[in-house]
Amino acid sequence: MSLPHFSEETHRNLLARVPSVTGRELPEWFKEIDEGPCFSRFEDRVHWLQDEHSIAHGHATAIMREHDRRRMSRGMR
Repeated sequence: MSLPHFSEETHRNLLARVPSVTGRELPEWFKEIDEGPCFSRFEDRVHWLQDEHSIAHGHATAIMREHDRRRMSRGMR
């Protein structure tokens, strides 16, 4: 899996703004992703968030990146 290339600081800043720009907390987005369609490619999942939920590319990427990180830390692939 190839994760997008932006700094950790940018990633943290984007995540911190997710609730204010989307109106939803990260756990809600993670549940939405888990219940959404199964795309194998990272970019396809980012595009789905953008298209289905009108999220800006940077925020969609940060949400998906964090979702994948947390999944990996739980040992889920």
